[in-house]
Amino acid sequence: MVKPIGPICNLHCEYCFYLHKKDFFPDSAHFQMSDIVLERFIKEYIHSQPGPVVPFAWQGGEPTLMGLDFFRKVVRLQKEYIPEGWHYTNSLQTNGTLIDHEWARFLKEEGFLVGISLDGPEPVHDMYRKDRSGLGTWGRVVEGFRTLQRYGVSVNVLCVVNRENGARPKELYQFLKELGAEYVQFIPLVEWLENGEVSHRSLTGPLYGKFLIEIFNEWVQADLGQVFVQIFETVLSVAAGLPGGLCVFLPECGRQLVMEHNGDLYGCDHFVAPEYRLGNILEAPLLDLVNSKAQLEFGREKASLPAECLECPVVSLCNGGCPKNRHRGEEGLGLNWLCAGYKQFFIYVAPFARVILHTLQQGKTAEQAMAALTKLLRETWDVSRNDPCPCRSGLKYKKCCGR
Repeated sequence: MVKPIGPICNLHCEYCFYLHKKDFFPDSAHFQMSDIVLERFIKEYIHSQPGPVVPFAWQGGEPTLMGLDFFRKVVRLQKEYIPEGWHYTNSLQTNGTLIDHEWARFLKEEGFLVGISLDGPEPVHDMYRKDRSGLGTWGRVVEGFRTLQRYGVSVNVLCVVNRENGARPKELYQFLKELGAEYVQFIPLVEWLENGEVSHRSLTGPLYGKFLIEIFNEWVQADLGQVFVQIFETVLSVAAGLPGGLCVFLPECGRQLVMEHNGDLYGCDHFVAPEYRLGNILEAPLLDLVNSKAQLEFGREKASLPAECLECPVVSLCNGGCPKNRHRGEEGLGLNWLCAGYKQFFIYVAPFARVILHTLQQGKTAEQAMAALTKLLRETWDVSRNDPCPCRSGLKYKKCCGR
């Protein structure tokens, strides 16, 4: 992921973990990637790839603050260095507030995939996603999303799930559907405090588990093949014996690196700090930094799992989750803060995943799969008040989803 303007942003979201990263670059006055760094990166990155597809990802801060001319330069350099028979792709993660008709036209013409950060209906979105004046941003974000839709730009929604919108899963999912979001990523919020606790905004494992299950129940009845929810697609991929593709669930980290505006390379955007700096692409070849001992050790640390993980029936799906969300003690990484939620969700969806795979392997349509899934859903939830809740919370139905 490339951060051409570093941590600089026109918003001031309360839970943003990246704004304070500017303190790590005291020599940067403008936080804008130079032409030298940009060209060096594009050239070396293309040459480092196996091809024939070379994916570029542009993030921030807010990358659109670099202006359209910067991204026109990006595309020009990509065309200059891409080998014959290969092609490149671009994805851009944005808060959407600066997207206008000129931006949308460019993004459509150049085939960018755009991710918009949107946390749901106006009240829950504006609770934490404010501008630098403390004003809500929902209206501007939605307008940016709709502008991209009008121009036919491929657009995803990245939704940070916190303790507020996490308690309203059906309302949140219905809003995203009505907005026309076809591709959705749910990013669970876990903010560690200095005392080892988490912030009041952070999810708990059980809350996240119920959040995913409630949305999954809606999805399997009406939206299979129409709305693509990243974590659901990951579960189905793993169940089918394919790579999951979502870095937080891979056995090791280390292949989702970040390059800052000045060419500094880090193992992950959650670990942009002096102790995780691998070097600078103006001082060493990109591939040497990626395959350095420090980065390999960083990636392998995740594979060190506590005994509880090794005995877990869904460890092959979770693999401990994101190291950022795992307890860290003197003995290394411990359990994931969201462990209970992941376990609850993965066990719950297992029979549904088997039905989906079975019906699709038989050549049946998504509509036929949804009919079988709806039947399974009715059977799963056909319980009495004193039975264990089907969501696998461990509570009786009357004390949990039956309330």
